[in-house]
Amino acid sequence: MDRHASTIKRHRQSLKRNARNRGMRARLRSSIKTVRLAEAKGPAEAALKEAISLLDKGAGTSLLHKNKAARLKSRLAHLVATRFAS
Repeated sequence: MDRHASTIKRHRQSLKRNARNRGMRARLRSSIKTVRLAEAKGPAEAALKEAISLLDKGAGTSLLHKNKAARLKSRLAHLVATRFAS
């Protein structure tokens, strides 16, 4: 480990950022799973709304790529629309 103050601070910041990103990624994955496992239309749409919000936030903070977020949102919306179409 280096002794420079800037290196020590940068390491400390990276640990905090890593923990924050890990938590956000876990919330994101859980919300996507909730949409996929929803049994009724109402809960599925509510979970979809939350998942879309988290995907947008994740893409805004570079947690995941903007195109990946768009692709996941599209697939989840299509899943909800087709599963509860009748």
